[in-house]
Amino acid sequence: MGFLRKLGRKLDELPDRHVQVLQVATIVAAALLGLILVIVSSGRLSPRQQEEEERISLRVTTTFTAEDGNSQNYQEALEAFKEESGYNITDLSSLSDETFKTRILQDFETGSEPDVLFFFTGADANSFIRAGKVVDLEEIRAEYPDFASNMEEELIPHSLIDDKAYAVPLIGYWEALYVNTRILSIAGVDMPGKDYTMEQFMTDCARIKEAGFLPIAGSLGDIPHYWWEYAVFNCTGTSDHLLIPQRASDRMGQNWVKALRELKLLYEENFFAGNTLNTTDDEAFTNFTAGRAAFLLDGSWKLGSIVQACMNGDGGGIDTDKLSRFSVTYVPGTDKRRATQMIGGVSMGYYITRKAWDDPEKRSAAVAFVSYMTSDEIVQKFARYNMTALKDSEAGRLEAGNSLEQAAADMVAGAESFTPAVQDLFQGQCREPIFDGMPQILTGRVTPYQAVEKSLDLYNRKN
Repeated sequence: MGFLRKLGRKLDELPDRHVQVLQVATIVAAALLGLILVIVSSGRLSPRQQEEEERISLRVTTTFTAEDGNSQNYQEALEAFKEESGYNITDLSSLSDETFKTRILQDFETGSEPDVLFFFTGADANSFIRAGKVVDLEEIRAEYPDFASNMEEELIPHSLIDDKAYAVPLIGYWEALYVNTRILSIAGVDMPGKDYTMEQFMTDCARIKEAGFLPIAGSLGDIPHYWWEYAVFNCTGTSDHLLIPQRASDRMGQNWVKALRELKLLYEENFFAGNTLNTTDDEAFTNFTAGRAAFLLDGSWKLGSIVQACMNGDGGGIDTDKLSRFSVTYVPGTDKRRATQMIGGVSMGYYITRKAWDDPEKRSAAVAFVSYMTSDEIVQKFARYNMTALKDSEAGRLEAGNSLEQAAADMVAGAESFTPAVQDLFQGQCREPIFDGMPQILTGRVTPYQAVEKSLDLYNRKN
């Protein structure tokens, strides 16, 4: 300020023209000085901003969006982890569909993958595992010995590429027989139980049909794979189910051929709707929830849709009387497979990417995040009526929210074993002659042997 006063006195001594020039120059200099001070001041972080800047940040991708029944559980767990750990989490979750799968695989190809990924554990993960973009549990445990130690080792999924475990499971899935108990009661059919057989099932379907109802809700032209999977399982049993035949003529190939013949018999008995080959899965589901069909073979993910179909239209919650008409039980077995031996397993889990693991700061954060999200407490909150890979599978399990969830929880508790779906190993174009070609098989235009042989030929070319 003293400098400016002196400058002012000097200006008084100068001629008017010089004074004007210097006044302009002074104003410009002062303005520039002020601008510099503003810039410097704006670049200085507040203590809170500086703390935020210094916190370790993880990019996480899951499928727990609003459409997922566990989205609220995920958000609550995420906020609790952030509060306890102090880490920043950028949540990139999105709906689990084919677009999601494609985006994730492209992200790995372009180097923009997240630090932690909740993703499928089957063939969908092959490309980024083959490229070394995720870290296997053995390497993680070399530094963090207790990582995923609360999980049953035999239930942790292993890669199809190198038979190593990469993903820590959260919850599993099962496939089972949903039942409209009201129709069974009218038809004089008992609720199927642990010892249910295909012979009993065929008899029950005939009685249901005689009572004027549709025995099975299903779209064999749109979604045939649930019935195909169990048809194969009934011919192979637990020990051979995941073995893919070499040819239709070998022992395993003959099991697949027999399975299609058994499925064809259900179709020829008219136990499915007359339009089962050209109706949609949604339409078949409506037949079940509207009380027109007795049985629906589907996965654990369908339970929420059945509950939703039983909601009061006025927003008053679940119509408990309507929901009480539905239950879920084991799929009928054979001499090769008992009914309590179910299709199920773990199809998704948490991966730690190589990018995060190779970053010294993110490594411990990623391990902490996955450990928290797969702890007993969090897993049980997500599981409810699903199977888990926990060593202590029942400790802390939440009470079922409704009668259908309770029936599912009781079924899971009474299951003898869970075997993954073989179709998850048999992916891509090789499935088309069987799945897309199901109408031709069931109507006799293509024989089961021809369909299996063509599928295996495509599979063997690729593998």
